[in-house]
Amino acid sequence: MDSDLYVILFGLASAICWGAGDFSGGIATKRSNVYGVVLISQIIGTILLIAAALLMAEEIPDMQSMFWGGIAGICGCFGLLALYRGLSIRKMGIVAPVAAVVTAAVPVVFNIFTEGMPAGYRFAGFGIAFVGVWLISGTENTRNISLNDLSFPLIAGIGFGFFLISIDHVSDKYILWPLVASRLASVGMLIGVHILKKQHGLPTRNLLPLVILAGILDTGGNTFFALASQAGRLDIAAVVSSLYPGVTVVLAWIILRERIRLRQWIGILASLAAIIFISG
Repeated sequence: MDSDLYVILFGLASAICWGAGDFSGGIATKRSNVYGVVLISQIIGTILLIAAALLMAEEIPDMQSMFWGGIAGICGCFGLLALYRGLSIRKMGIVAPVAAVVTAAVPVVFNIFTEGMPAGYRFAGFGIAFVGVWLISGTENTRNISLNDLSFPLIAGIGFGFFLISIDHVSDKYILWPLVASRLASVGMLIGVHILKKQHGLPTRNLLPLVILAGILDTGGNTFFALASQAGRLDIAAVVSSLYPGVTVVLAWIILRERIRLRQWIGILASLAAIIFISG
């Protein structure tokens, strides 16, 4: 099987996990403290990754791979905090698509400098994917956007983008232990934020299944992305995995009966078209 096809398949699996995880976590955060939900889900993911690494007897990686895993965790945590902060005080219809598009764009630009330009049809697919993600995520009128509206989603997207780049720097021989290092770094940061901001609220018992599910799915998304980035080009992996908002929207439509607007349907179709271009 062509290596780029593996990248696309793993990238799609990552998008499905991240999209479903955002859906589960989103429901939980509407009923509980955001920081508590994120912290518990990250701890759950850390436990799962350690257990998986031990069960699969994965070799302890070199310090460089663990270092890049830790850097990824710090970048991802910055992105996560900026995203949730932006969602809480800015227009969701601006924050979500800008963060998703910047997340994909950062590795694409990085890869142009490190591995050269992708094929023309793939570059066209990247453009279509960016537009698709914007259309899918937009839920409000995004006219009259100010620079202040863009600050948190830009920080979130840059943080997530460098998370993807850092994970790509991990040695191809390792998957799970560098992700453990990533989670330990992010959990440490979140505990620090909890202490500094005095955010002590934790999810209630009835919300724990949703929080645990969000942690499992987010861990799956990270693992599949690591596999995708090791299988081939980082830019392809980043763009395909960035289609995760479509999964969240479709799940909300199926489970919560939320209406999908015309622009979101167009975005979903554009995302499917982008996958065809990128895989061509």
